[in-house]
Order: sequence, then structure tokens, then C-alpha cells
Amino acid sequence: MQDPKKLKVRGEALKLAVAAYRLTAAFPTSERFGLASQMQRAAVSVGSNISEGCGGHGDRAMIAYLHHAIGSLNELEFQVEIAIELMYGTADLSLTLQSQLNTVRRMAIGLVTTLRRRSVPDV
Repeated sequence: MQDPKKLKVRGEALKLAVAAYRLTAAFPTSERFGLASQMQRAAVSVGSNISEGCGGHGDRAMIAYLHHAIGSLNELEFQVEIAIELMYGTADLSLTLQSQLNTVRRMAIGLVTTLRRRSVPDV
């Protein structure tokens, strides 16, 4: 079992979720239960999956949870594109969220690569 708070990617995922909430706070009220809610859930799912993967089930399980987190990042990325097209929120908040999304994705993929290398026995 690993302490999820010790993973840098989890800390960055927290920043991502906060950025998503900041962006969606500026959405029209008509989107509160639509796109805003979807984006918030996807952003929260990223860190939640990373944290859940630390539950002591081994590297294979952690990799699976990281893949779920990456899927949520892809979902959120698409939703951010929709928000930009609809001109919801501010450009600055959208750019911040996109930058944070790319940072978390890069870190998650790097962690998957590291875990795969570690779990493959030397031949």
C-alpha cells in the first residue's frame, strides 16, 4: 500500500480539479447540471483514480487505475474544447486548465511507463 499524498501526480491532479471548478464557476447557470457538472466529475475522477490505485493491489492494479485517470483526462480535454467553442469561462482559466491537464497526463503516462518497467522481470 502506498500513501497517495506522496505521489506528485496526485498533487497535480488536485490542482487540476481546482482549476476545473474555477473555470466552471464562470459558466452560465443553465450549464450547472450539464457541461459544468461533467467537467467537474471528470476532473475529480483523475485524482480519485490515482488515489484508489494506491490501495495496495500491486503495480498491475495501479497501472489500470492510471489508465482510468488518463481516460478521464481525455474526457475532460474534450469537454474543455466544447467550453472554449461555446465561449464559457475565461480564456485564462481555460488555458490554465489545459496546461494542468497536459502536466497531469504527462506525469501519469510517465508513472505507467515506470511501473511497467519495474514489473517486467529481467531476462
